[in-house]
This record gives sequence, structure tokens and C-alpha cells, in this order.
Amino acid sequence: MMKKNFAKMFMASTLLAGVLAGCSGAKDNASSGDTIKLGVNLELSGGVASYGESIASGVNLAVDEINKKGGVDGKKLEVVKVDNKSDAAEATNGAIKLTSQDKVTAIIGAATSGDTVAQAEIADSNKTILLTPSGTAPNVTVTDKGKLNEFVFRTSFIDPFQGTVAANFAANNLKVKKVAIFADSASDYAKGLAASFKKTFEKAGGKVVSEEAYVAKDTDFRATLTRIKAANPEFIFIPGYYEEVGLIVKQARELGITAPLMGADGWDSPKLVDLAGKDALNNTYITNHYSSDDQDKKVQTFVTAFKAKNSGTAPNAFNALGYDSVYLLADAIKRAGSTDTTKIKEALEKTKDLSLVTGTVTIDKNHNPIKSATVLEYKDGKQVFNSKVAPQ
Repeated sequence: MMKKNFAKMFMASTLLAGVLAGCSGAKDNASSGDTIKLGVNLELSGGVASYGESIASGVNLAVDEINKKGGVDGKKLEVVKVDNKSDAAEATNGAIKLTSQDKVTAIIGAATSGDTVAQAEIADSNKTILLTPSGTAPNVTVTDKGKLNEFVFRTSFIDPFQGTVAANFAANNLKVKKVAIFADSASDYAKGLAASFKKTFEKAGGKVVSEEAYVAKDTDFRATLTRIKAANPEFIFIPGYYEEVGLIVKQARELGITAPLMGADGWDSPKLVDLAGKDALNNTYITNHYSSDDQDKKVQTFVTAFKAKNSGTAPNAFNALGYDSVYLLADAIKRAGSTDTTKIKEALEKTKDLSLVTGTVTIDKNHNPIKSATVLEYKDGKQVFNSKVAPQ
């Protein structure tokens, strides 16, 4: 496995060097004729394929709607998809293909922060818009050294906001004083959420009585959960992705842990219920980007359209974020009055009070949307709207 990953990274590095060496100027070459090419670089297979597949379904609906109404400034949207296989090296290769071979105007993806960061340098160097629907780590748009990724944007809110919302919900809504944190130690996503949760919860007067870690692909969490149980927390925060979280929730309940459990948007997959079981998920909560139960007219119009196209299936948050990503780009292209990617970038930066399914969006100086978050509760295997939290 290590040799295979090294080979992938070496190939990606070699290709990247070639791509960066040949980059120059603003781009307006992706939309000759009557089409605007949108790249889609998503996790359509591999460990988090559920996210990528959901985003792709939302993208498809939005593109169909826009094209049926005549496209953007008379140009139809054309989607070019690549599967990054839930792998950062594959995401890099996909971005190279989409920019150098397909010459897309923008790339939607990836679903995860790591697979998005893997594309950022390519996007910036090629002056190609990179818009992640759901990459929530702060370093997606601003590097760890504080440099803004000029052509990289996101549709989702960022992890510190989710962690803050979860901590305030635990302290103010559930009225708990002692909590445990059980996070994926290999994930920037999980570590960022855990850090913001802890800071906010302790500031509110609460105490973290246990902090434990797991690693992606682990399957047996009983020993660690037993230690957490011994600390007697009133609440457990579990930031992570559905594959491990489903097993953690199931095993926690089997060990007699009845405390409320909470995570973030990484829980949001139909497969979570299969892994954890309906009963085990009772008394669990997540922060998320939207709820299909929200009675907002724009939300319900989207829900109806999505169900009609997808055999009655209600759209999840990743469906909604994929859908909103297309409309966010289309709005910027229209306001730019051009397919010149520098002008589109500038239009995205000026986005203000744009009404989308997942909230009303204003893009801040770090290319992050200022928007609300939703708290959902699982009841008998179904997500139920709990509350909406405005940005602070």
C-alpha cells in the first residue's frame, strides 16, 4: 500500500511540475462556442464515495435546470467529471486533466478538505476557479502560512463555525457540563472541529473530562469507548466521517453509553444509519448545512425538484451543496459578463446576500461564505430539523 501511494504521489508531482511550468495569463479558453465547461472532481468511489455521489446528484439537477432556462448568458453548461477515488493524489491528477486537457472554466470539488487542498496550487497557477461544495477546513482557502488561495472558494461554512455551534448547543440547549471528545487524529477536518469545540465549550464554563483519538479505517473502538465511559461524560463530541462514526455509535450504545452524541456534516450519509442502526442513533445530533424539513420556500422548491428527479428520495446536505455550488458559479459568471476566470473570481469575491438553498451567502475576504448552520437530530434513523443558528 505504501509503495502504491508513493507511486501515485510521484506521478502527480511530476505532472504538476509540468503543468505549473506552462501556466500563464488569465483564462477565457474554456467556453468557446455556446458552452461553458465545468469540471467536477469528486469522490465517486473509495472511502467517502457517498459524499461525492450526493454532490454530483445536486450538480446534475442544477445544471439541468439552468440549461433548460437557456444557460448562463446564452451559453449551456457542460459538465466534465473525474473520479478522484477518495484519494488526494488522484484529486491532483484529476485537476491536472481538467485544467490542461479539458480546459474547464471552473472545478467543483472535492467533497473533502484534503482532496480539495490537493488541487489548490493547480487551480491558482492555471487561474481556474476551484469551488469546493463541502471542504470545511480553514486551510482550503487560506494556507497554513496565511496565504490566500486566490482562485479557491467554498460553498460550505468552515469547521471553526461548526465546532462553535456544536459546543454552544451542548452547553445552552442540552445544558451539559462535562463532555468527552473522540476525534480522528489523522484528519485535519476532525482536529479542527475538536479544537474549536473544546475552546468554545470551556469558555462557556464546561469541562472536557476525556479526550481520545482514533484513526481512519479503525473498526474496533470498544477499548477507547470503555475509557471514555469511565470518565462519565454527559455528552460526547465525535467529529469524523460516517464510515468510522457509524461503528463508534453502534459500539458506544452496545457498551451502555446513553449520553447524547454529536458530530458535524461528516456524519451526513445514508450509510450512517446502516452502520450504526436506527435505535443507536437516537439521542444524537449533527451540525449541518441545511435540512429538507426546513419550510423555507426556496428549500422546499429544491426538495420537490430533487425528489422528482431521484425517485422520491429526499435530498441530503451534500445534494444541496452540490446544487448551490452550480448556482453560485452561474451567478458569478453572469455578473462578470464574461468567461474570463479572473473576472469570475472578482465577481465571486463580491457575492453578497445571494439566496441559495443552504442559506443566504456573502463571501468574506478569505473566500468563505458567511451563512447559517442547522442542527439536526436523529430520530428512528431519520434526520429531524432541530434549530437554525445564524453566523456570529
